[in-house]
Amino acid sequence: MAQSRTLAGPRLALQVPLAVAAGLAQAASLAWPWTGQPLWWLQLVSMAVLAWLVRPRADEAVGWRRGALVGGVFATAWLAGTFWWLFISMHNYGGLPAPLAVAAVLGLAAFLGSYYAFVLGLFCHLAPGHKGLSALLFGAIWLLAELARGTLWTGFPWGAGGYAHVDGPLSVLARSVGVYGVGAVAAILGMGAAQLRSADQRSWRTWALVLAGCAVLVMASLQRMCAVDLCHTPSQRPAPALTLELLQGNIPQDEKFQAGSGVPVALQWYAQALRDAKADLVVAPETAIPLLPQQLMPGYLEGIETRYTEGAQAAMLGIPLGDDAVGYTNSVLGMAPGGNGRYRYDKHHLVPFGEFIPPFFKWFTAMMDIPLGDFNRGAVGQTSFAWAGQRIAPNICYEDLFGEELGARFVDPAQAPTVFVNFSNIGWFGNTIAIDQHLHISRMRALEFERPMVRATNTGATAIIDHRGVVTHQLERHTRGVLKGEVQGRGLDAHNGWAITPYAFWVSRWGLLPLWALAGLTLLVALLVKVTHRGGMARYP
Repeated sequence: MAQSRTLAGPRLALQVPLAVAAGLAQAASLAWPWTGQPLWWLQLVSMAVLAWLVRPRADEAVGWRRGALVGGVFATAWLAGTFWWLFISMHNYGGLPAPLAVAAVLGLAAFLGSYYAFVLGLFCHLAPGHKGLSALLFGAIWLLAELARGTLWTGFPWGAGGYAHVDGPLSVLARSVGVYGVGAVAAILGMGAAQLRSADQRSWRTWALVLAGCAVLVMASLQRMCAVDLCHTPSQRPAPALTLELLQGNIPQDEKFQAGSGVPVALQWYAQALRDAKADLVVAPETAIPLLPQQLMPGYLEGIETRYTEGAQAAMLGIPLGDDAVGYTNSVLGMAPGGNGRYRYDKHHLVPFGEFIPPFFKWFTAMMDIPLGDFNRGAVGQTSFAWAGQRIAPNICYEDLFGEELGARFVDPAQAPTVFVNFSNIGWFGNTIAIDQHLHISRMRALEFERPMVRATNTGATAIIDHRGVVTHQLERHTRGVLKGEVQGRGLDAHNGWAITPYAFWVSRWGLLPLWALAGLTLLVALLVKVTHRGGMARYP
């Protein structure tokens, strides 16, 4: 036993820094810090390293404690390296002392990383000796951790591994299994790659599996290339083109809600831009109008409304609504000719600590000088804004992170959105990689639903994304300006019926339950295999 511990010590001392490096590589794969582009191959490498650290070994049992430690370290490094920019909002804008802001980011990363620590400990306890089953189990437990992070405690799935593949060959799976399914497949491939090192290099089965894996990646790459560039025959016909003007006010975040600086600048600039616009649809970002309607000067909002209800254009703009009696909402107003009155969308998925304060955390928010409040939630699956033959579905801030909630609008394909519009303000996080990460999140939603995603933001990325997840237009970030372009909604099939993707079909009806069930069933099979082949549960150190 003493010799075993002596041998295990150096291995563990090597595994922890390797787990940190692999976790940071996974963070970088989501949006490379120097270019902002996702690197799908780097995500696969990071998963392969993690899989190698926890893979079943013939010469040594990888105990559940070791698996939990490695998994927790990997996930904490990955998540802290992904959303480190939360430090900026808490320290630069909130006034939280730097050590406390760092501790808060690391604490959040460690808390969310505990899901991965648990499932990787479970993997090391249940992993079968069969390499194929072991890879499937690894994908299933990874899927469980991603689902738990994305749903429990309001959910914060920012940085899910599947987002690194928005430009990669696995992106073709998004329309069927969504970002979580893509991440699970990447985990399976990572474990498969890790197991090659210990496989019999003389076995024809080993090389058959290698060739099969390469063939899958090549075929997926060709399909992705066809879908984006060359030979794609769309399953959905485009709707008539809609011209757009997307407004980016670039109001400094530390002035945005200040009555003597940012507020008058925003009111003047957005009003002028809305008056001068020539496009079919004009979009102003989240809280572009930073005051409640009753706080505005008389006639301000009415003048904008008259401009669009009596003309031939439509506008959508972000504005807070409500009062003390009914509560407040983070909302979008839509204005169009036709006598239908104002369209209204209220944000459903609120930001913890920003738009509502979780129980027992008022002491934390009291330490920051940020305008926080408790907003009311809008309903899931609110109606779309109908204009120019399109059904335009707004989402605010990080609501586009929750594909299962956007999918609720697809229960009836005949009423499903033809275009998504995201209204955001990422100014809280400075000129950081958060902008690129959020852009790729929107691109993944476009791939999952095969619908364009239009983004209007305060500081960037203001962009137009087509139904293939390709950015067709983008405004320079941290500048004040107007992005002009056009978008073609999607929805009609070749026979004038309404078409939706497989992902939209099942997620609109059952949410993420099919993925939970698939992962749970795989775990159950692994448990049965363990009991059947070992005569009982194995006990590891």
